[in-house]
Amino acid sequence: MKCAGEIMEILEAFDLTGSLRDAAELAGCSHHTVARYVAAREAGGRLDRAAVRPQLIDEYLPKVEEWVVHSRGKIRADKAHEKLLALGYRGSERTTRRAVHEAKAVFNLGRARVHRPWVTEPGMWLQYDFGDGPVIAGRKTVLFCAWLAWSRFRVVLALRDRTAPSVFAALDVTLRRLGGAPTYVLTDNEKTVTVAHIAGMAVRNPQPVGFAAHYSVTVHTCEPADPASKGGSENTVKLAKADLVPTETNLLETYGSFAELESACEVFCDTVNARVHRVTRRAPVEMLAHEQGRLHPLPATAHTVAFGVTRMVAARTPMVSLDGAQYSVPHTLLGQAVWVRVHGQGADEQIVIVHVGAGGPVEVARHHRASPGSPKIDDAHFPPAPAGALQRGPRPRTHAEVEFLALGDGARLWLTEAAGAGAGRMRVKMAAAVALAKLGDPVAVDWALGHAAVNARFAETDLASILAHRARTSGGGVHQAGEDRSLSQGTAPWSALPGPCGPGAHGESGPDRVGIAELGITELDIEVTQ
Repeated sequence: MKCAGEIMEILEAFDLTGSLRDAAELAGCSHHTVARYVAAREAGGRLDRAAVRPQLIDEYLPKVEEWVVHSRGKIRADKAHEKLLALGYRGSERTTRRAVHEAKAVFNLGRARVHRPWVTEPGMWLQYDFGDGPVIAGRKTVLFCAWLAWSRFRVVLALRDRTAPSVFAALDVTLRRLGGAPTYVLTDNEKTVTVAHIAGMAVRNPQPVGFAAHYSVTVHTCEPADPASKGGSENTVKLAKADLVPTETNLLETYGSFAELESACEVFCDTVNARVHRVTRRAPVEMLAHEQGRLHPLPATAHTVAFGVTRMVAARTPMVSLDGAQYSVPHTLLGQAVWVRVHGQGADEQIVIVHVGAGGPVEVARHHRASPGSPKIDDAHFPPAPAGALQRGPRPRTHAEVEFLALGDGARLWLTEAAGAGAGRMRVKMAAAVALAKLGDPVAVDWALGHAAVNARFAETDLASILAHRARTSGGGVHQAGEDRSLSQGTAPWSALPGPCGPGAHGESGPDRVGIAELGITELDIEVTQ
């Protein structure tokens, strides 16, 4: 088939010559091609459409149309191809897909849902919906996505569940971020809002009715299974999941904690609200500043009926009690009021603690059920321990103690170990160490104190002995036995023993050989003393 440029050249050549063969010669094609395009132009048909040729699926097209009508345009092309093969069709699946697509297009013509643009007013509508959040620590989270219709301002919050208290807390936070309450709130027909439908009328849950009365808003629900009726919040959910939930397409890393997900939600909201919207050509945060004048004022206190019972955090210990058991809360809430409720049953039962601050209700802690006497404690709720609270160190108070500890780390270690071992006359030994440091090398004294502490040598003469040993071996020599001298104990003290080995038994020349043999000592054991 010729392209549009070639077709126009063929028709121009024919208009110039008035002959099919002459036009074919000028255009470089067959005169039959020129005749076909000239005839199509005269008939008013499309010139760039290929010639219609018979296909194998032509005789099966009525059956394909029947299947499309019977399934209301839902039948899949692969299933239609399987049915055609059973009827004897021998064509390709590609041809079947093309035929099913054309049949669906004809079926949907006139049946497609037409959407009229929604012209919103400032301060009128707020929509919210939920999306599946990422899995953190083995538990699935929820993304609460709200959308203010006129300004296109979005609020995305991370929740741990979709229960009524969590939803009410998220709504309160959303309204306080918006700076006011709209006239209407639109959402799905969940059990937290609608308990049943009677004659097409939604029966409201009493809890959201009380919530709506507290904030002076009207809660509406969309048609069941009709997400198009709240497309703004649906798009917000789609964008939030694409940017916040780790997938193979965005290559996000797994969140280490729920706080990281909350921070990511705040960054996402700041980004999308500061970006120019493609419809309004203005940033949502700028439009919100104008819409806030049409929003209703918010009550000073949040709707806390669904949050549970009230508890006061102790003034010194960040713990609250419920049913005789204690649960920890962040230490920044000392002396403040919190709300405690029970969520779940059995092994999944949890204690949820909520605090209502300036920004609205916030879940501050979630624990498993504790038993009396065995409190549930989260280490993150407590501040770091002050220095020295768990391990005491030397703190000098007198001039003598200051001088001793000024020698160095060895002196501190000696004082710690000696005190733990219950050594006596410690002050005298400390004064002696200071005197040695003044007479000699303070570094050597500190080194000797450290070695004395490591080896538990706290006697009167141990420090001097260690220093003397270091002085003897500081030249680099090795203290070992030679060929003419032994390190074993000598036999000189035997001279004081009575018996054959005593003095005068065999003269003054030395011990008796017979007495030595009787003691089981050989000549190799005798030390040559000098």
